[in-house]
Amino acid sequence: MSGVQTVTVAEDEGDQRLDRWFRKRFPHIPQGRIDKMCRKGEIRVDGGRVKGNTRVEAGQEVRVPPLPDSEAPAPRDSVTRISDADAKMIQSAVLYRDDHVIALNKPAALATQGGSKTARHVDQLSEALRFGLEDRPKLVHRLDKDTSGVLLLARTRQAARGLSEAMRHKYTRKIYWAAVAGVPQPKHGVIKFGLMKAPGHGARGQGEKMICLHPDDVAGTEGAKRAETRFSTLSGLGSRVSWCALEPVTGRTHQLRAHMAELGHPIVGDGKYGGSSQENMGDGWGAGLGAEIGRKLHLHARSMTLRHPVTGADLHIVAPLPPHMRHTWDFLGWERDEAPDDPFEDMV
Repeated sequence: MSGVQTVTVAEDEGDQRLDRWFRKRFPHIPQGRIDKMCRKGEIRVDGGRVKGNTRVEAGQEVRVPPLPDSEAPAPRDSVTRISDADAKMIQSAVLYRDDHVIALNKPAALATQGGSKTARHVDQLSEALRFGLEDRPKLVHRLDKDTSGVLLLARTRQAARGLSEAMRHKYTRKIYWAAVAGVPQPKHGVIKFGLMKAPGHGARGQGEKMICLHPDDVAGTEGAKRAETRFSTLSGLGSRVSWCALEPVTGRTHQLRAHMAELGHPIVGDGKYGGSSQENMGDGWGAGLGAEIGRKLHLHARSMTLRHPVTGADLHIVAPLPPHMRHTWDFLGWERDEAPDDPFEDMV
């Protein structure tokens, strides 16, 4: 068991989340343990208590509590070993690449970051995305594990700063495609329910499930956050299922899934928020469709529009549908090429 250590953030390690910095230095420590050490105040930055998402800067000093000898700091230049098959898979997912930015079409069921039970994820596989540069690219945002589509990584510190700033100040536009149960009425609109985490965690709790609140109740509810989602119905099949475009104005956990379920039209395949029912029980549809429609979540980050963080050029990145959604679109006769580039043009 090591003693308490004080580790200085190196010049090229700044402007990143504390938990990511910690995992790189101590790769055998699971995310859950890092979070626990932060909550207990065992990990500190410049003497102060911090959360895992606190951003560290070069020159700051991180207090590291006693760790088992097998969890000694990893060499700065260590290389994560991944299989040839995984390397080929993640490289084939590249939609756009230049000297500063990489955009992926993240597959469904592949986590963005690791955790206590997640060993295979984009952050780990990014080792295969160096493409000649010394450092592997860094994540600047994330998608839920079961959500596919456009995911950005920064190849340089300058790009990481610029992209993080753009995400923080909402200088990017993200449009998602989803298949939802039923047909929203009206077919276009804005959802403004606030969101807060459900009580409980772990096997007996509701975990990361979010609860919707009326906008008037957000300010007076501890832990609640304002959330806003634009939606536009692009096509439908009778009253049973619709193809919707969704634009998150805010970026809350499970926002699109919780908002559509609260509207009474859960995203197809969303067992967490819509259950597995195929029936309309009077207060909204279930998230199952049956027939030849798969049970995977039908939510896809279709496009992202942003200004390049270094060159200033306008980028518009579009991700093709994953196989299970492509099958659904073909089965229902929805023509992907007929969708407008910006379904919210009249709402912006």
